[in-house]
Amino acid sequence: MAAPDLSANLQEEATCAICLDYFTDPVMTDCGHNFCRECIRRCWGQPEGPYACPECRELSAQRNLRPNRPLAKMAELARRLHPPSPVPPGVCAAHREPLAAFCGDELRLLCAGCERSGEHWAHRVRPLQDAADDLKGKLEVSLEQLRKQMEEALLFQAQAEETCALWQKMVDSQRQNVLGEFERLRLLLAEEEQRLLQELEEEELAVLPRLREGAARLGQQSAQLAQLIAELEGRCQLPALGLLQDVQEVLRRVQDVKLQPPEVVPMELRTVCRVPGLLDILRRFRGDVTLDPDTANPELVLSEDRRSVQRGALRQPLPDSPERFDPGPCVLGQERFSSGRHYWEVEVGDRASWALGVCRDNVDRKEQGELSAGNGFWILVFLGSYYACTERAFAPLREPPRRVGVFLDYEAGLLAFYSASDGSLLFVFPHTPFSGTLRPLFSPLSSSPTPMTICWPKAPGEPPGPQ
Repeated sequence: MAAPDLSANLQEEATCAICLDYFTDPVMTDCGHNFCRECIRRCWGQPEGPYACPECRELSAQRNLRPNRPLAKMAELARRLHPPSPVPPGVCAAHREPLAAFCGDELRLLCAGCERSGEHWAHRVRPLQDAADDLKGKLEVSLEQLRKQMEEALLFQAQAEETCALWQKMVDSQRQNVLGEFERLRLLLAEEEQRLLQELEEEELAVLPRLREGAARLGQQSAQLAQLIAELEGRCQLPALGLLQDVQEVLRRVQDVKLQPPEVVPMELRTVCRVPGLLDILRRFRGDVTLDPDTANPELVLSEDRRSVQRGALRQPLPDSPERFDPGPCVLGQERFSSGRHYWEVEVGDRASWALGVCRDNVDRKEQGELSAGNGFWILVFLGSYYACTERAFAPLREPPRRVGVFLDYEAGLLAFYSASDGSLLFVFPHTPFSGTLRPLFSPLSSSPTPMTICWPKAPGEPPGPQ
């Protein structure tokens, strides 16, 4: 029986008189009694002493609490030998006493030990049944409110589900509209493509045979003239008798020679490459482009908003920097492009000459030769009635546009020029391996009262105005 008594004595000595559990960080008062540090702190809740010992009621100063390390080791040993048994329902885990009261401030159940600790002396502590009856009434009110909110939530849920279903129907309907409209548009575009190709073929059949016939007729005339020339050259080498013999016939044949000039065919095509609705699509990529005054040739005059440029009569005293074009009458846009799609429009009006396009940002701006693609320039040049492009290609048109749209697709290597008046294609640089940074280029080649003006981009959703 000695061993059980010893074990029971160990548990008793290792148990705090306040929490009735094994000591945690035990401390000793001046009177020699031991308590958990947190338990005695809560028991002595008042900020100033003196403090009464919970066991002998002897007064003590809180600052004289001394740690009891041997007791802490003993409590740990007792905890290992006799782990706390599970707390049954309705029993306080700290004091192992029945839960018989309720703290209204902290909303927690209390036992007699909790009340004795002094931690809840200033709180609203009530008997268990009284607190339960009072709280039950509040819970019933809350329950009624929650039921009403549940009804509203179910109503809102039904409305939300109905809205989702309606919205899904609208989306599905619009999806069918998009698919249907684009399918019809593809059919219309295919028909328009065939119509333009047919018109182009008819134009080809109407003009090319006449041109080929004229060329063949000129070839025959050239052969006859060559034969007659050879005959006359041979006769000139003969003596007098041979030269004069039958000379009347020869002179008659010379006089009968009448050169028939080829048929004059206007160097313009009636068939214009125009894709319906293309400009509206390209304008989605429209950005705000302005001029960079640091790159302007000294003969160029820029507007204050940096959107218009003219070639003046006098050279301005501007600093000569590597960024400035000189002698070329060019100016670059402020914007730099190294990816993506970009579109801008330039009003050229009735100017007699101009140039538009893009160039690499690192081009030689003191270049005096041709601004070609080999030198990093991709430009469209208007000279009189023709649109002349680099690489010595020409695209004659019947009527020059007053506004030009420029579209750059960097990744696709595409630079295209359009008449913003009717959407017709002016010229295209396809499959161009762009590299590095590109910048818009503008050049009023000659002096004119009409400036080149970059058009303001329209706000999203703004209907297109007259072009």
